[in-house]
Amino acid sequence: MAKTIVVKQIGSPIRRPAKQRATLVGLGLNKMNRTRELEDTPSVRGMVKSISHLVEIIEERG
Repeated sequence: MAKTIVVKQIGSPIRRPAKQRATLVGLGLNKMNRTRELEDTPSVRGMVKSISHLVEIIEERG
C-alpha cells in the first residue's frame, strides 16, 4: 500500500494568482473545506508546500 496524505483546503482562491488557483485544481481542490486523499510523492508535497497558506495536511497514512 502506498503512502498517502489527506489534504484540506482552508483558504479561498479568490484574489490569488492564477498559478495558485491552478495548483489547487491540480490537487483536486476547488471549494472551501474540501478534503482529498493524495499519494505522498515529492511532486504532491511540492504543490502543497507552494500553496501552504491555502491548504493543510490533516493526516499522513501508510
